[in-house]
Amino acid sequence: MKIETLDELLPLGSIVTLKGGTKKIMICGRIQEEIKSHKQYDYTACYYPEGILDPHELFLFQHEDIERVYYVGMQDDEEFAFRQFIVDKMKEKGYVK
Repeated sequence: MKIETLDELLPLGSIVTLKGGTKKIMICGRIQEEIKSHKQYDYTACYYPEGILDPHELFLFQHEDIERVYYVGMQDDEEFAFRQFIVDKMKEKGYVK
């Protein structure tokens, strides 16, 4: 993740399609780490409109993998405060400057 994308992080509930994909997915997590590889991803998503049918069918992807945004999830004071919390933690861990 680059510092430029932190401000562009989509909120939970956002609906997107990925490059090369045909099925809409809904963002249900941000700044996720894959357990086996310890690789960090910008987002976790589930099928839309179905939701989480199987926890093994969640999608991990980066912001730049998004082809199209259909809907931007709710943004209120709590969302903006949490987004700042994410930025602060990323800086604390040295992932961004």
